[in-house]
Amino acid sequence: MPKRSGSAAAATISSPSTAERPANSLDSVLHILRREFIYLWYYFDVQFRQIFRYWVIGILIGSLISVFAKDGIHGLVRRLQGRGKAAGILGVTAASALGIASPLCMYGTVPLAASFSRSGVRDDFLAAFMMSSVLLNPQLIVYSTALGVPALIVRILSSFLCGIAAGLLLRRFCREKEFFNFHGFDEPVSHDTDPNLFLRLLKNILRNIRATGPMFLLGIFLSAVFQRYVPEDAMVKLFGNNKAFGVLMAATVGVPLYACGGGTIPLLQSWMAKGMSLGSAAAFMITGPATKITNLGALKIVLGIRNFVLYLIFVMAFAFATGLLVNFVS
Repeated sequence: MPKRSGSAAAATISSPSTAERPANSLDSVLHILRREFIYLWYYFDVQFRQIFRYWVIGILIGSLISVFAKDGIHGLVRRLQGRGKAAGILGVTAASALGIASPLCMYGTVPLAASFSRSGVRDDFLAAFMMSSVLLNPQLIVYSTALGVPALIVRILSSFLCGIAAGLLLRRFCREKEFFNFHGFDEPVSHDTDPNLFLRLLKNILRNIRATGPMFLLGIFLSAVFQRYVPEDAMVKLFGNNKAFGVLMAATVGVPLYACGGGTIPLLQSWMAKGMSLGSAAAFMITGPATKITNLGALKIVLGIRNFVLYLIFVMAFAFATGLLVNFVS
């Protein structure tokens, strides 16, 4: 029998058999998947530990306000009834502040605003209340403390001023026109009806957990994915520096990415750590909740096509201007 050449023998030794290749390939894939899982779990765990306490405190405060202070806050809005000329800018300012204090989501705010309207509250006050309520609530304020004091202050001030701006625009240009159409909306239904105060609070906390928990965990997971797979240089180029482009991109990205206030906190925290400017974060925090799909669905009903388009233009313009101003000041 002829001897095989050295190169052929070497090839025979070095090349795995056909039966061995799938096993080795599968082992390699499993090794990579295990490694990536460990990395993602590490980022997830770190982010979860940083954010979790803010989520818990936010739920507790939000539920306490909803059970014990919600009616008082909404009663103050009703007291603006018939004081349009007397209250003036102060009435719009008060309505914007009360919107931030209100713990309701948009689908709870719209029926409430309808009842305010039937009570005689003016459209400019309603616009200020609804706009700031869309952007912020007590629970989200607590969540946002995880972003640091500067971001928290910017979020509160920008939401407050956005509500005031919306109210003043309606006061100036829609003085004699009806801007909202609340026909068909009934009084909001309260779920906090248990006669036992402790059980009422406990049920509200559980509803809060069910409503925000899944999106909170999803936000942390997406944050871990971004930290693992998105290069830091890419984030700096996209959202960093004090450039108008970064602010514009953040305002635009806020439209499709925003699903839940608590869920976006981990994303913003990781983005800001990677170089996102404070102005870009401010733009994202305005356009995100203002153009959240569920919020847009409710607003479309009460605004109509023309006013709905005006609303979107106002939100994008205010977010862009706010982001530029924040970057300039900071």
